[in-house]
Amino acid sequence: MTSQSVQSAEGHVFDIIGIGIGPFNLGLACLTQPIRDLDCLFLERKDQFNWHEGTLLETATLQTPFLCDLVTLADPTSEFSFLNYLKQTGRIYAFYAFLLDTENFFLLRNEFNTYYRWAAGRLDNVVFNREVETVEYDEETGVYRVTSLNTKMGQRKVLLARRIVLGSGMSPAVPAPCEAVRDKLLHSADYLRNREAVRQKKSITVVGSGQSAAEVYHDLLSDIDRYGYRLNWVTRSSRLVPRELTKFTLQMTTPDYADYFFSLSRPKREDLVRAMQSIFKGVNPSLINDIYDLRYRKLLGGDVDMMLISNTEVEACTHDAASDSFRVTFRQVEEEKSFELETEALIMGTGYRFRMPDYLRPISDRINWCGEGRFAVARNCSIDTKGSEIFVQNAEIHADSYLPPDLGQSCYRNSIIIREVLGKEYYPVERSLAFQRFSSPVDGLTAAVSAGG
Repeated sequence: MTSQSVQSAEGHVFDIIGIGIGPFNLGLACLTQPIRDLDCLFLERKDQFNWHEGTLLETATLQTPFLCDLVTLADPTSEFSFLNYLKQTGRIYAFYAFLLDTENFFLLRNEFNTYYRWAAGRLDNVVFNREVETVEYDEETGVYRVTSLNTKMGQRKVLLARRIVLGSGMSPAVPAPCEAVRDKLLHSADYLRNREAVRQKKSITVVGSGQSAAEVYHDLLSDIDRYGYRLNWVTRSSRLVPRELTKFTLQMTTPDYADYFFSLSRPKREDLVRAMQSIFKGVNPSLINDIYDLRYRKLLGGDVDMMLISNTEVEACTHDAASDSFRVTFRQVEEEKSFELETEALIMGTGYRFRMPDYLRPISDRINWCGEGRFAVARNCSIDTKGSEIFVQNAEIHADSYLPPDLGQSCYRNSIIIREVLGKEYYPVERSLAFQRFSSPVDGLTAAVSAGG
């Protein structure tokens, strides 16, 4: 959408204004564009779509099959499907041949990012270079006032909407002992753009236990003998924990499981969240094997200077400006022993954490909150006190929110939001997605016993 299109919208009330354009809100933009009864606008502060651009490494893959695209699981006939993207770019037969020699449907992340950008370029309801500054509620008119800044032109504009959909996701997180040197260290989210500078360091330490840390470590290990740096990887987990990708385990990302989750007491939900780490935060098994194989090949060519240590967490971290290096105190939690490492580069592959956007502060009283300033998310993805005006697409899972980051649920989630906004079902919403029960069939079991006499 052009800048002029946005300017002409002043005074007009949109049905939805989406804030932030990641895969979830981009999917909502694709699914709402053909609906004549909906007038939607999606705003993004960046100048173009880029999905985790800091980790778009050449070998990085999705952790979900390609059918988890922007639209297919809601509308397989949509023009915004991944398969249509392949057809329109003249690559569908090449992709067909690629799949014949592929054990799974986990595609390169770079390819999906290119697909996302292709879809964004075909939409007229998305606008880039628009940073949302405030969201206010007008009691008299019953609409939300969204003030955004054109980051290229410096102009501010107030847009009106009946509903808000938050899709800005989460922010890079670092361990608490590293907060004081946060501006000196590197998060994996920024790795790719700093990759060449990192390779010039004499020593590099990667901290983290998940997919991002594993991808960065694999990339650095690939070139360790070429650049000659010392490479450390420190993980808090007891081993490289594989992400559970078995089919019945993945049914814990379904709405069926969400219903079960919310039926439990809050203490039980807190226990479940802690137990879900391997489902949402593990490493692709194939990458774990690739790392081992690469390490073995390096050994055959003459050993390299590297260390991989588990069961270890950060205790303290300082930065010395004179040597431009870090001194990190680690603790091996099982042995209860501390040790120090000095490293020139420190890379945190420590995931992401929700932080309340400043632009929501004027309407914080209209939002349902739980502990630690987190959203209390209803089953229809709403977070407002009315349960029908402010929706969230992606926020961390906690005892009062079950929004799995699994891309396979984005179409279902967007279908639910569209149904809530329209007041009717536009895209069919499946009533049950799982092949298993999560709650006890007490009523059904009693009936079966009675019938059996």
